[in-house]
Amino acid sequence: MSLGKWLGFFALVVSLYILWEIREVILIFFTSVVFATALNRVVKRLQQSGAKRGIALTLTIGMVITIVFLSFFLIFPPLTKQFQELVKLIPFGIDKIQTWTNWLQARVPSQFVNNIPSFNDLTTELQRFFTWIITNLYLVLSNSLTLVLNFLLIVVLTIMLLVNPQPYRKVFISLFPAFYRQRVDEILNDCEKGLIGWLKGVALSMTFIGITSTIGLWFLDVPLPFVNGLLATILALIPYIGAILSVVPPLLLALLYSPIKAIFVIILYTLIQQIEGNFVTPIVMEKEVYLLPAYTLAILTAFGFLFGFLGLFLALPILIVLQTWIREVVIKDVLDRWQTAR
Repeated sequence: MSLGKWLGFFALVVSLYILWEIREVILIFFTSVVFATALNRVVKRLQQSGAKRGIALTLTIGMVITIVFLSFFLIFPPLTKQFQELVKLIPFGIDKIQTWTNWLQARVPSQFVNNIPSFNDLTTELQRFFTWIITNLYLVLSNSLTLVLNFLLIVVLTIMLLVNPQPYRKVFISLFPAFYRQRVDEILNDCEKGLIGWLKGVALSMTFIGITSTIGLWFLDVPLPFVNGLLATILALIPYIGAILSVVPPLLLALLYSPIKAIFVIILYTLIQQIEGNFVTPIVMEKEVYLLPAYTLAILTAFGFLFGFLGLFLALPILIVLQTWIREVVIKDVLDRWQTAR
């Protein structure tokens, strides 16, 4: 290769290395973009009602600050205590699984036991799984200074993007050739539409899952229904994986009482997921966003492995943005217009 190509290749490698080293900052900035996009839609709605942008911004930011304040001082303290109780009770649930499986193995004929997967291995894996989750949560929460600084950085960036988004948009558009800048502006509008559609679907899904799971667990008399409902609400951000993870804690708690109650918990969560997946979310998501399940699951796995919890939660909006750019640039503007030479 020529010297110019080698320099270009070297510059690409260095750029990728720098992006990898600052990946946490990039994820934080993207989080701010998602929040600013959602709040800007609220500001626009207030402007359409007749309010000036300054007043609309003040009302929107004031609303967010009020929600955060109420969450930290009124909602989080009792939920934190319930979460600590949940962490203490989970090992007892795992021990109960071991007791029930030993009872079952003692009554199943030996010729069938050999063909059944080891229940001891199952409980061992459950213990390792929850140890990993609790350890990671402890590492995240114990480094409170970093957590607070990242939260404040997200808040500041969100407000900066919300107050005056146009300069940042113009800087990004200016990175493209002059003839393509109008097209980039259209693609950014499509990205915004996709993110808003995803946010609508997620908000609807989280609300439905949180309310129904809390009421259902309370009706079944499962311990800590509110913290389990909150956990199901948060995990609703993660398609497929979140639905599986959210049922495990209430299932283990139900096993403290009887296997019948655990079966009812499984039935409850199955019904909730079926109603949410087939009736609730499609009302919004299918009109705004369409993601192939296999691609979604692959991206979730990859981002969770590479970037941890934050990457897992941001995988879907990132996938929406990437899908929009690939569809508009690669497919429509390049491949659809590609003509063979004659």
